[in-house]
Amino acid sequence: MNTSEFSNFDVADYLNSEEMIQDYLNGCLELNEPKVFIAALNNVARAKGIANISKKTGLGRESIYKSLANGANPRFETIMKILDGLGASIRIDHKRNDLALA
Repeated sequence: MNTSEFSNFDVADYLNSEEMIQDYLNGCLELNEPKVFIAALNNVARAKGIANISKKTGLGRESIYKSLANGANPRFETIMKILDGLGASIRIDHKRNDLALA
């Protein structure tokens, strides 16, 4: 089979509902791998439209692309602005700890 018979897979093409986006971001966040979460945020931003996020956040499109690029290490405030532009937020929940306090 010739590789040209395959289309490129882009997860952004399948992030077509708010529930799907929420589950996707939460699942990636639970992995405790910042680079995975940044990549997921990139996919969601592309699904929603970088230009749209740029308008909502005041961040330049190029700045968003660079912040979410593979290997990037964006500032926390940039991540929070992008999440806000997506209409999302990070919430802190109590994590169950198997070590009981005496």
